Amino acid sequence: MSDRSRTWWGGRNRDRTRAPSTGTPGARVPGALGQLAVLLRTPARPEQPLLGQAAKRWQRMLPYVVVGIFVVTLLPVTITVLTNDYGLDGGWAGALGVAQTVPLLLAVVRPLPAWGIVLAANFTGAVLLIGADKVAGHSWPWPPMTIVGYLLLMACLGLRESIRTLVGVWLVTGALGAALGFSPPAGVMNSAALLFVLSGVMLVLTGALRGLGDAQQRIAEQESISEAERARRTLLEERARIARELHDVVAHHMSVITVQADSAPYRLPGMSEPVQEEFAAIAAAARESLGEMRRLLTVLRGDGANGGAAGERAPQPGIDRLQQLVEATVRAGQPVELSLAAGAVGAAPPAVDLSAYRIVQEALANVVRHAPGARTQVSVTVDEADVLVLVVNGPARDAVVELESSGTGHGLVGMRERVRLTGGTLDTGPLPDGGFRVAARLPLNDPTEDAS
Repeated sequence: MSDRSRTWWGGRNRDRTRAPSTGTPGARVPGALGQLAVLLRTPARPEQPLLGQAAKRWQRMLPYVVVGIFVVTLLPVTITVLTNDYGLDGGWAGALGVAQTVPLLLAVVRPLPAWGIVLAANFTGAVLLIGADKVAGHSWPWPPMTIVGYLLLMACLGLRESIRTLVGVWLVTGALGAALGFSPPAGVMNSAALLFVLSGVMLVLTGALRGLGDAQQRIAEQESISEAERARRTLLEERARIARELHDVVAHHMSVITVQADSAPYRLPGMSEPVQEEFAAIAAAARESLGEMRRLLTVLRGDGANGGAAGERAPQPGIDRLQQLVEATVRAGQPVELSLAAGAVGAAPPAVDLSAYRIVQEALANVVRHAPGARTQVSVTVDEADVLVLVVNGPARDAVVELESSGTGHGLVGMRERVRLTGGTLDTGPLPDGGFRVAARLPLNDPTEDAS
């Protein structure tokens, strides 16, 4: 039985994929931060900006707001520091300030081109600062404002680009700083190593966050594939089980045909030779069909050659065994009432008889497992055309207990397959009071035969 079906039987239709809990009303901020962290590590398509996959508009606009605040803050500070502290010409300071900060806005959508622009501007600024009047005693080749803007750029890169790209960016940053370090101005504090280390830390942190999102996405995809494969395997196993059970039903009729055809010349003396040959051909065809069915059954049973196969040689149950099934369920502590209409026993053909029993068996097994203590009514009625099987249970009253597995283990999947086999209909679903209902209508006559 599927997980969603299990929640229905206990009257608690819980969704397995819940949103992250935000806790009490006072814990809304951690919840919002948690959602933001999920969005940051969710892989985005190449044409999407940071947080472009977010559902809320403010979340999609958040990267632009953050980067805009940095740009508005760093631009005047950069120009002022380069002019007053480093003694750089005002024109050059303004141009460098714009080139080093404004491209950060591009990093929200295209971080790699933005990095190329900013890196070229930073290199140009380092070269210009060599001849500045007041560069001695200050950080070089990367002033403090340059380091702050560059770290923001590294964060944008780490959340969007691949590991190989991030490693290349980091190595280029270090190589450029090392190259500039061969001819530093006198009396400066070399900041190449500082930027190299800090940018590496930022790339590792943001890259790890992105890698976590990629891993979670791959896990979700694999779980989806596994769930589909599990459902397909369950369906195939249930069909194989039905085929094994129907073998006993069909084999009985084929055996009767064989015996009747073989014994016809002795029971009806005086038959002509062509008639005897016809009966002999019928018996041979029936025996050949039985042999084919046994070979098919051997394949379907697989490794059940010993105990499992021996157990399946027992006669298949039907509506006449429902009373024993209900009594066994009651002995297990489950309150069950059976309403069996007069004439229901023996009224259905073997396939319908077996399907009705198995549907009730699986329904009761699910009640016992997932709604222990719930009062249950089982009703089987027969009219001129159909057998109606109805199993209704209330909400669970007792704690879940460990019980023997008396059903097929495939729940609603098996029910649907059995109903489809007989050409009937199945209706299942939760009740308003928290219980569950299973209603199966099984036709007494094969619809395909009526159509022909």
